[in-house]
Amino acid sequence: MTFFISIRYLLEFFLFKIIIFLLFPFSKKFSSKIISNSFMFLGKISKYNQIAKNNCKIVFPDLNEKEITKIINNSWQNLGHNLFELTFLKKLLEDKHNIEIKGLEVLEKIKKENLPVIFFSIHSSNWEVCVPFLDQNNFKTGAIYRHINNTFFNRYIYKQRTDALKTNDSFYTPKGKVSAKEILEGVINSKNIFLLVDQKDSAGTEVNFFGKKVKTQTGFLKIARKYKLKLIPMKNIRLPNNKLQITFEQPLLHNNDEVSDEKKMLEINSIIEKWIRENPDNWFWQHKRFN
Repeated sequence: MTFFISIRYLLEFFLFKIIIFLLFPFSKKFSSKIISNSFMFLGKISKYNQIAKNNCKIVFPDLNEKEITKIINNSWQNLGHNLFELTFLKKLLEDKHNIEIKGLEVLEKIKKENLPVIFFSIHSSNWEVCVPFLDQNNFKTGAIYRHINNTFFNRYIYKQRTDALKTNDSFYTPKGKVSAKEILEGVINSKNIFLLVDQKDSAGTEVNFFGKKVKTQTGFLKIARKYKLKLIPMKNIRLPNNKLQITFEQPLLHNNDEVSDEKKMLEINSIIEKWIRENPDNWFWQHKRFN
């Protein structure tokens, strides 16, 4: 990292901390609205706005420009809400009124079976609540994350994530060779896995996603097959009142030798495609998913 990039990253982080400090006297509802609207304004003039629109047009080819713009604006606002909620992630989870849970019977069955599973979700709503929620409900969980370029933000986000964990049994590990080793060790020690499976993996396998062949991570399916782990869809949406809702859907199995990893991933993609179509305002469209 060059000196000038380091200075830029520091200034970006310093500006963020100043804004959060200035918003401290106000209510969380008001502050979240300010951050989300600011994110939308800045997002609209960034290069990522066109990336988001292009992605959205692939998924919704029949929508007009106004409808596409509305979805992307709402997506920027969701990211703003996420960023602000990250500043009090632990407290957000401590207040049970903030998160509505559906599919509790699925969780109860997993607890009774007492076997590790793979929870999967997408970059929708506030995905940062997923791992701490599992941890606080006695599911020891290892999660892989991608570091962000700004090292100051990267350290800050990592600290907010780990501080929100109730136990020392769950953990976050950065994507790479070390994470693969730590995740496997976790499974051997009866820990669960949590993954966000909607982003591009340059080293992945080409699998259809919204009718496009895209590089997709499938390595976790090899683990699921080898260790006979169930795959638990974990749908995460933001409700109109800005509360969050997590739904645990029925488990998928990957124990049939005649079903390839690619075919199983197609099944998973069909699930997450449905989630995105149902709640497009919640999804992270700004990622170069279809390149």
